[in-house]
Amino acid sequence: MRTLALLALIVLTALAALAAVQDKPEPERVTVQHILIAFKGSLPDPKVTRSKDDAEKLALQIFERAKAGEDFDAMVKTYTNDSYPGIYKMSNRDVTPDASKREFSRTRMVKGFGDVSFGLEVGGVGLAVYDPAASKYGWHIIKRLE
Repeated sequence: MRTLALLALIVLTALAALAAVQDKPEPERVTVQHILIAFKGSLPDPKVTRSKDDAEKLALQIFERAKAGEDFDAMVKTYTNDSYPGIYKMSNRDVTPDASKREFSRTRMVKGFGDVSFGLEVGGVGLAVYDPAASKYGWHIIKRLE
């Protein structure tokens, strides 16, 4: 009986924590750094020659390394198909971008990129998977800086 009560307490605590995370509003602004892993045809860049399958494998490997705490900036330098340092400041929906900070509106970014970026805690790492509609340039490994 005591074990059952303890288990119930653990489940209720976990459910309360999950509800708190789900109810947490998104931030008004974020700063993120990202690694874009593109594949042939996803960018107008003839230097990108890897297949879509190879890009997915590489992106998943880099994502695991980033989650394990490997130097993110060094991985950006090595792997990104975007320009280094790959840092973007974004304002959320219905928040006016601050031009003096070279901030972009979330609505002007690829949907998957914005969705992952605004869902991360500071220091968190996420992955926007390739999707022709939501993340058309490839896979984005994203770390929230601010």
